Amino acid sequence: MALALDIDRFHQLLHDGVRDSVYPGAVWAVGDSHGTQAAGTVGVLAPDRPDDPMRRDTVFDVASLTKILAVWSAIGCLVEDGKLPLDSPLGGFWPEVSGRPLARVTAHHLLTHTAGVPLRANLKNLYGTDPQDIRDGVLHEALHRPPGEAVEYTDRAALILGYLAEHLSGQSLGALALNRVWRPLGMAQTGFGPVSAETAGRCAPTELDDTGTHLKGTAHDFSARLLGGVCGIAGVFSVLDDIAAFLRYLLDPAGLRESPGFGPDWIRESLRIHTGELTPVRGLFWHPAPGTTPEADDVWVHYGFTGTGMWVSPAKGRWATLLTNKLYFTRDREPLAHVRNEFRALAFV
Repeated sequence: MALALDIDRFHQLLHDGVRDSVYPGAVWAVGDSHGTQAAGTVGVLAPDRPDDPMRRDTVFDVASLTKILAVWSAIGCLVEDGKLPLDSPLGGFWPEVSGRPLARVTAHHLLTHTAGVPLRANLKNLYGTDPQDIRDGVLHEALHRPPGEAVEYTDRAALILGYLAEHLSGQSLGALALNRVWRPLGMAQTGFGPVSAETAGRCAPTELDDTGTHLKGTAHDFSARLLGGVCGIAGVFSVLDDIAAFLRYLLDPAGLRESPGFGPDWIRESLRIHTGELTPVRGLFWHPAPGTTPEADDVWVHYGFTGTGMWVSPAKGRWATLLTNKLYFTRDREPLAHVRNEFRALAFV
């Protein structure tokens, strides 16, 4: 049965965002466990390319959606394989952190942003440019508060979990996500960058690099670039239909002939509050959409700094995604925050 959606209001909202220079363009979709029920495109790849419209196969630097598409998914595979006890201190099974401050942190702390790890994220200034030095620095640095004391969002949580996934699986994070998640879900256009020159032609450009050129096909996130494009923080590139396939699976994990390595137990456990009385409340890397509560609305979200976002609601049986390249214009979050909130309200009526 088709979802009751006001398509004209979606188009007006997103066209207004182009008009107001919130982003050069956007692609969007809303669906359920049966697939995509409505989708559209607005705007162009870049203002100086008026003949290159946004399309359903436009490739986006999804930024922090990497934390869901790669890290959260890979960790779910390892948990369900029995290789990762979420509540056991890392020092008990990860030699790299044994005897270090991180030893008393658990994967659950990292997934809920309650680990107490440093909030600083400028890896080059802290540890230099050698990947091993960066890894050693991140895994060995002192905590800035006891685990479980406060909810503090930090990219380090995803970076550490990415390293942990590689340790437990014996694969790179990119290979693990590809083999266990993206390939089984048919996400053939999803992967870590840098992307090929051919694919870069379909990429939505993001911010300016050091030469004054907008990045296309190379991660905007400096940490991801520093680590060769593959890390837990950012670096994944994807397209609308791949993200739709991922979100559809979250609502119907039994509906595929070949399923990824995480299933309904991991999904169900992640989409509930794990932070107790601490605020802001968190699930496992997912959090309630702004302006909603898990009990009343059950709409969970994750955003990407480049202007991407995805929502899922098991109770409503619905998912949505909005992909933009707002970073082409600005790092200011507020203009897009308004669009996102209105989009979510329309998608989850």
